[in-house]
Amino acid sequence: MKDSLFIKAALSQPTERPPVWMMRQAGRFMPQYWEIKNKYSFLEMCKTPEIAADVTMLPVDLLDIDAAILFSDILVTGEAMGGDLSFTQGVGPKFANPVRTKADVDNLQVDVLDRLQYVADAIKVIQQRLNGRIPLIGFAGAPFTVMSYLVEGGSSRDFKLTKLMLHNQPELAHQLLSKIAQVTADYLNLQIEAGVNAVQIFDSWAQALAWDDYKEFSHNYIAQIISKLNRKDIPVISFCKGSSVFAPLMAEAKPDVVSIDWNVDLLDMKQRLPQGIAVQGNLDPHILYADKSVIKERIHRLFNRMKDEQGYIFNLGHGIMPDIPFDNVKYAVEVIKEYRY
Repeated sequence: MKDSLFIKAALSQPTERPPVWMMRQAGRFMPQYWEIKNKYSFLEMCKTPEIAADVTMLPVDLLDIDAAILFSDILVTGEAMGGDLSFTQGVGPKFANPVRTKADVDNLQVDVLDRLQYVADAIKVIQQRLNGRIPLIGFAGAPFTVMSYLVEGGSSRDFKLTKLMLHNQPELAHQLLSKIAQVTADYLNLQIEAGVNAVQIFDSWAQALAWDDYKEFSHNYIAQIISKLNRKDIPVISFCKGSSVFAPLMAEAKPDVVSIDWNVDLLDMKQRLPQGIAVQGNLDPHILYADKSVIKERIHRLFNRMKDEQGYIFNLGHGIMPDIPFDNVKYAVEVIKEYRY
């Protein structure tokens, strides 16, 4: 994989063009995804290695992107620890047994890798199918984001219960976060051992936190996780919603790549980060709804801005929305692959 554009860019080595992959690239904007989804529940798709491999391969075969990402979910760690997880169409994830008390936290298990073996099995199937064509990215949810789902019992607009725990019961919050962090480090190392070529940590709800709270209840745990990874030749990407604010702090956890949302000038942010840390991003996903001429102009504008920088991976500032036209995503990838510095 040393010749991969994605791996080179992630390790801040020169590339002839930016490599491209997109968060949620194997998902609901693809008719082929729905052909599979209509036959199985979401968790069945995640837990059946052959099906997870089928979905992972969709953007590889249909979009010709530069890196695949494992098809799974950030909440499988929460389920493995004892969360009663379900996904409902139009509602999203739910934990039927939210974690609200010390007894709830005490009941969560940390020796759970056997319950996540299906992910390692999926990675092996995917790597057989990729056959060395492009790298495979593994991933996990960051402790604060997983905690928020466990405490709220599902998605939340205001994270009120989670923040109450942080502010009124910080010791309990730290106990919960420590357990999730331990499982997350073990889980990412399981993925590395199974054969992924890079890993990304998703802190999807970090933007809910004030700076001091982010530092204490998110950043410190991500730094812990990264320090425990068997990361030789395995780039580590750190992503959060809110990275346009938190990126300088995120870099202190020593990832190889910081993935940036669309609220900041990417070149300015890259130059504020330490030498040798690559950036990933940061096109506003809504651009992919626009006319093709707009899509091309915005991608070229971003690339022309970044052309003198080593260590740049094209991605969106967040995931592809379900109703973005597939044809527009395909066109964006073609524009990127034709570009030369």
